[in-house]
Amino acid sequence: MSSNLLRGTFILTLGTIISKVLGLFYVIPFDAIVGGSGPEALYQFGYVPYNIFISISTAGVPLAVAKYVAKYNALEEYAVSRKLFRSSVYLMLATGFLSFLAMYIFAPYFTEMVMAGNDNAQQFSKADVTTVIRAVSFALIIIPVMSLIRGFFQGHQSMGPSAVSQVVEQIVRILFMLVGAYIVLHVLHGSIVTAISAATFAAFVGGIAGLIILIWYWKKRKPGLDKMLEQDKGTMQVSVWSMYKEIIISALPFVFVGIANSLYQMVDQLTVKRAMEAIHMGKIWETQLGILNFQSHKLVIIPVSLATAFSMTLVPMITEAFSKGRRDLLVRSVDQTLQVLLFITIPAAMGMSILAKPIFAIFYNVDHAVSVSVLSNYAPVAILFSLYSVTAAIMQGINEQRWTVLSLLVGILLKLSFNIPLIKIFGINGAVYATAIGYTASILISFVVIKVFADYPFRMVIRRTLLIVVFNAVMLAAVWVVYQALSLVLTPSSRWQAFVILAICASTGVLVYAYLGLKSKLADKLFGVRIQRVKALLHMR
Repeated sequence: MSSNLLRGTFILTLGTIISKVLGLFYVIPFDAIVGGSGPEALYQFGYVPYNIFISISTAGVPLAVAKYVAKYNALEEYAVSRKLFRSSVYLMLATGFLSFLAMYIFAPYFTEMVMAGNDNAQQFSKADVTTVIRAVSFALIIIPVMSLIRGFFQGHQSMGPSAVSQVVEQIVRILFMLVGAYIVLHVLHGSIVTAISAATFAAFVGGIAGLIILIWYWKKRKPGLDKMLEQDKGTMQVSVWSMYKEIIISALPFVFVGIANSLYQMVDQLTVKRAMEAIHMGKIWETQLGILNFQSHKLVIIPVSLATAFSMTLVPMITEAFSKGRRDLLVRSVDQTLQVLLFITIPAAMGMSILAKPIFAIFYNVDHAVSVSVLSNYAPVAILFSLYSVTAAIMQGINEQRWTVLSLLVGILLKLSFNIPLIKIFGINGAVYATAIGYTASILISFVVIKVFADYPFRMVIRRTLLIVVFNAVMLAAVWVVYQALSLVLTPSSRWQAFVILAICASTGVLVYAYLGLKSKLADKLFGVRIQRVKALLHMR
């Protein structure tokens, strides 16, 4: 793997993982403050449409800008990339404000889509959901332009500003969320709806903090960026309109990738109520939806952090290799990325699945059979989330982004087709199985496209994946034995005893998996000289 890709991925991975870990651990105090999966489902009612709107308002422009900044910089046409960035700032400000107005004004219609039916049979009214959706809509004013600036830095192979702003944004958002919800409920003795509205409004406050950090970086880096302009070849004269045409064609698929997960969750919001009522479980549909789309999803999304960082780093890297006709660099980057991704994501997801009970007890202090079952089934789907993000990024890097739209539409269609029938058979777990079916179909389409248009050889990835699967089987067997032994003397449903169980089991899994990876020299092939240093410290050959 090239040093730029590895370094950039490491920086973005670190920032993304810190952000995701913060986003995971806040659920412990947040769950204690608001009191369970019902209010958390209300929180998700606001966030799912917000995530869709944020993708539409940015229209994939930040990642498209990263792609084309990298392209024009590779051609030493620095003035073109600066012109592209400057005009895109105004575009993001306009689309962000228009998206805010649309989400705020049409909030009652979004509520009606999710909460159709008898208001009295539900824990929260339609007015409650509308209030929460409107509270989170304010963040749309800030987030698009902030995402654009991150894309500009990433196009220059500078991942630090994105990582730092992401972490600061998350810290400020979480602090405002927890303090705001606590003050509303326990100081002012307000309603749960007001507390959840304050929690969702925190996205706007966090966005301001992240934007301030990026502006600081811009001022700090501007002298260096201006020096690049002095070296501009000036051989290309690209009009703003032609650039936007190029961006729009490239950016639309980014929209679909960005909203993929939210669309799947929206399908759940639109269908879970109807499906649960059909099997006479209508009174608990909000609670079980909260278990799936908030509590479990917050945990499952952690292993996906690596894929998110890879996908953001891959687009400019692959675009540069593709623009220069460096197929060897392109194949090597994709090859290493897929293997490293699977090497890390598979054990993380499968370990979470087998240790679902103590993990759920730690974060939510509950021992509910449905909660544990959902997390156990949902955790392996993180592997599919990761593969989808990275394969979509690869297709965008080789200018075959049109297939991204097809792959997502096929996946969503399968999700829509299977969601209600599978929920009727398996309960809320049916929604997990339908999601897995949809993502699997999308990934298979992506693999075919990458094979055909990039002439990418999958033989090495397949062989290494089989080896990784064998290592994981050994690792999971060891973890399962330790887990069963510890369960005889400790209680997995007790938060602190569950923490001890998780710490010991996770350490066992890491040691076994690391030993197998190092002894087989697979880790050497994937991580290179850095692993050699580790083996030297451990006196391993």
